[in-house]
Amino acid sequence: MDASQELPVREKANVDANKAGVVEFGHRLRDEHFMIDPSFRNLNHGSFGTYPRAIQAKMREYQDLAEARPDPFIRYDQTRLLDESREAVARLLRAPVDTCVFVPNASVGVNTVLRNLVWNGDGRDEILYFSTIYGGYAKTIDYVVEDRAGAVGARCIDLSYPCEDDAVVAAFHAAVDASVREGRRPRVCLFDVVSSLPGVRFPFEAVTAACRERGLLSLVDGAQGVGMVDLDLPAVDPDFFVSNCHKWLHVPRGCAVLYVPLRNQPLIRSTLPTSHGFVPRAVAGGGNRFNPLPPSTKSEFVNNFEFVGSIDYSPYLCVKDAIRWREEVLGGEERIRDALVAMAREGGRRAAEILGTHVLDNASRSLTRCAMVNVALPLAMQPDEGEELRADLEGVPAIPKSETGAVLNWILRTLMDEYNTFVALFFHGGRYWMRLSAQVYLELEDFEWAGRTLKAVCERVAKGEYKA
Repeated sequence: MDASQELPVREKANVDANKAGVVEFGHRLRDEHFMIDPSFRNLNHGSFGTYPRAIQAKMREYQDLAEARPDPFIRYDQTRLLDESREAVARLLRAPVDTCVFVPNASVGVNTVLRNLVWNGDGRDEILYFSTIYGGYAKTIDYVVEDRAGAVGARCIDLSYPCEDDAVVAAFHAAVDASVREGRRPRVCLFDVVSSLPGVRFPFEAVTAACRERGLLSLVDGAQGVGMVDLDLPAVDPDFFVSNCHKWLHVPRGCAVLYVPLRNQPLIRSTLPTSHGFVPRAVAGGGNRFNPLPPSTKSEFVNNFEFVGSIDYSPYLCVKDAIRWREEVLGGEERIRDALVAMAREGGRRAAEILGTHVLDNASRSLTRCAMVNVALPLAMQPDEGEELRADLEGVPAIPKSETGAVLNWILRTLMDEYNTFVALFFHGGRYWMRLSAQVYLELEDFEWAGRTLKAVCERVAKGEYKA
């Protein structure tokens, strides 16, 4: 940043990431570097993320610069700073910089890809996805199928955890075989790096390779990805990849990186919404469209995403600062990843021991090679009439299926109102689960506390307190 751009507009926070030393993870780090209320147990980092005070100061600095000289900053300085952040995240992904652009969040990235793809006119095309897909993406597929009015269909691949990675790949191949056998044309498959609910590591590398083998485009949802999982995109070679930076990379909301290899960039014709960077094949009514932005020598793909209307681009600009802060203060990506996986596994084990339940994992422990862990709650769902309760659920309080929503909502409200926390809850495989997120500002004691708290709350559910 040029000295002329240093403004006395806002008193800067007394935080200098360049001078800070590598710190120990835990509550002291939380209190010194983060804005989290010390009385709030932030056990659900995986939903919205958070960022440190040092990055908040950088974001406000960029916002102040934009307000001080709007046109020079937004038209010229912002572009240069945006390139620096693209270069930083590209290095992290081991990808060429001209394959990486920013979008507000992973949902925008997935929508951008699916709404740009051109479907064949014979109505045989299919989008494949797994039953553990994020709900917003399932709705996106619903919309694309509805909007294209018979031009494309969808096929869900059912998954039931715990299962091994080979079973996931086999389920993909079986779905492709079924699609072809039925006269359909599987075109693209949408799948995760780390699934949301349950929060498990997905074998995205193997499924990407399987897509390539079977001739499908791979659309990888890495919403829970960068900053948590070691990613080498050229080695994995997905056709499209998107990952939120505001979840695990300590970047302000909302910011996601969209990766499209050079071979597929002609398929992404427009941003959402379409803006000045769009290059039409033909101009309606003839003539040229005026572009008020400075001329650019960048590729059509990069230029398309460089300015998409007047939004706050400061989260994008903070990506390079967040990566540097994680290196200089937290000790780098490998240290962070290793610590979070270890914390999630051990913390989940301790919480499950307190609850008298277990962690969702498979024999190879591949599901827990991430920073989230799923712990079974001592609650089951009553089986349908004519079905028997699974042997492993005998003795566990069973809730009528019709009351599932009421139970989940009551637990969440009780956790927030009485215990000042929030955990992601879901239902899978006949019982209730909670998903806990490991993070550098947490300690194993937080997981033990979660176990004790959910044990008490579930005992209240078993007594029917939620019915009141």
